[in-house]
This record gives sequence, structure tokens and C-alpha cells, in this order.
Amino acid sequence: MRAAVITAYDAPPVYREHPEPVEAGEGQMIVEVLAAGLHHLTRAKANGSHYSSTGEFPLVPGVDGVVRDASGKLRYVVLDDTNLGTFAERTVIDPRRSVVLPDGVDPVEIAAAMNPAMSSWVALRRRIEFKEGQRVLVLGATGNAGRMAVQIAKRFGAAQVIAAGRNATRLKELPALGADEVITFDQVGRAADVDVVIDYVWGEPSAQAMIPMLTARADRGAPLTWIQIGSVAGALAPIPSSALRASQLQIIGSGIGSVSPREFIAELPALASAVREGALHIRARRVPLAEISQAWTAETDDRIVFVP
Repeated sequence: MRAAVITAYDAPPVYREHPEPVEAGEGQMIVEVLAAGLHHLTRAKANGSHYSSTGEFPLVPGVDGVVRDASGKLRYVVLDDTNLGTFAERTVIDPRRSVVLPDGVDPVEIAAAMNPAMSSWVALRRRIEFKEGQRVLVLGATGNAGRMAVQIAKRFGAAQVIAAGRNATRLKELPALGADEVITFDQVGRAADVDVVIDYVWGEPSAQAMIPMLTARADRGAPLTWIQIGSVAGALAPIPSSALRASQLQIIGSGIGSVSPREFIAELPALASAVREGALHIRARRVPLAEISQAWTAETDDRIVFVP
């Protein structure tokens, strides 16, 4: 079969022949890949910058996708740590880490939406007790996952969603997706009285945002939950100790490990239904897998979805 193959951390993927998948354990199944998204997680695992990277090569990347099983059913699947990902014509899956998709889904839309949407969906459903009427700030709202977070917070009943980002053009698009207010990072004091922060940025920008927010809060004794999901601005954030002592600030993470695979899978059917219903605005760009070498580092506002 044909697949995208990476042979070293600093090597780009090459589209070439690769051995067929083999069922290595009881309950596994070989499936046909229909669509697989190119996510930040995919690149990070491939270049060794993600904490779950294995460092084993050759590697076929791809952490999730839409597949067709032997019975003809379409499934959305999340792969465990494996060297045979979804950037291939076929792969092997554990069906317990997949959900059967409803009729009429677009495989490309599902592959584009599930990974970026899953981060905030699972964080609000599984990492905290999010309540209708709470106020939410999304840091890094102009990326794919951030755009989804704005929509999902509103879907879950947020009374106010404030979207923060650096790209002024992209910020202007967010009110149409549910943002009640858009701000730049130097304006975070205007979001001082939110209840929840969904943070895709981290690093120095997040650390610098905390003190202005906390000092401007009308009630410093009111709880503020800061959910750390992404780290596009850096893996380390120099959090001042006063931020933790002078307020009811709680910093938690949401991702692989802090949320169990079972909890992730349990949320997937509802998320897939929301995508199918058109409840979430998705930017997807279909790209033949044979063009992965050119698309791997492409700068685009759309979520690239590879189709074998």
C-alpha cells in the first residue's frame, strides 16, 4: 500500500510504498482510511516536541481519522501510540477507541473537526463542572481549536464568551461564531471577571495575562479556573507566585493523560452528531495524501485533511 513515511525527527514525510498493516492483537481490525486531518498534535508527535512522542522510526503519522471497516461502517478512530498512523491507505485500529458514525456524514468534515473541537469539548465536559451561565475567555481564539472553543462554549450555555488573539483579521470573524467580545492580548483586563479560561497559548503571553486579569477582578475571591490545553507560545510559563496566593486561581491541564481514553471516547458520539448537524463551523481543505510533502508545512487557515 501507499503511505506517508517519516524516517527521522528532522525529515519531512515521503509518500511511498509501505508494508500492509497486520492485526497484532486480539480485537484489532484492519480498516480503509478515508480521511485524516493534519493537526498540531500530528506534527508535534512526528518532530518529537510532544510529550507522547515515541522516537521510533520509520513512522507513518496520523493520530485519528475516518475509516471504513470490513462491514462497510464508517468510524471515527483515535489511535494509541503507534508507528502506523492514519496517513496511509489502510491501518490497524482498536475498535474500542472508535465510534461508529451516523449516516450521512462527510468524512472530510469529521476528520477536520473532531481533533480541534475535542480539546475544548472534553475540557468543559470532563475536566471541570462547567455550568450554564458561566463566562469564558478563549486565549488563542483565532486558531482552528480556538475557533471551535468559542462555538462549543456557547453551545454548552456560556453567558459570555470573550475571544482573545493576535490576528486582527481573524478576530473580526469570531462574533459570527458566537464571541460576545473580541480582544487582543494587551486588553485581557477586559476579561477579568470570567469564570473559565481556555488557554491554547501558554508561555510568556499567558503568564503576562494572568496578573492584569487577577488584579482587575471585581472579586478576587471568586474562583477562576484556567484550563491549559495548548502551548503554541512556549512549553514553559513563568507564573508569578502572587497569582496563586492572591486569588482563587486554579490551573489545570486537559489532554492525553489527564483525561482517560474512555472519557475521550465517551464524548465522541455527541461531538460527531454536532458536526453532522452543522452546529460547528468548519474550515476543511481536502488534499491528496500524495501531496503531503508540500502540505506538511503549509500555512493555511483551513484544516488540511488528507485523502488517500
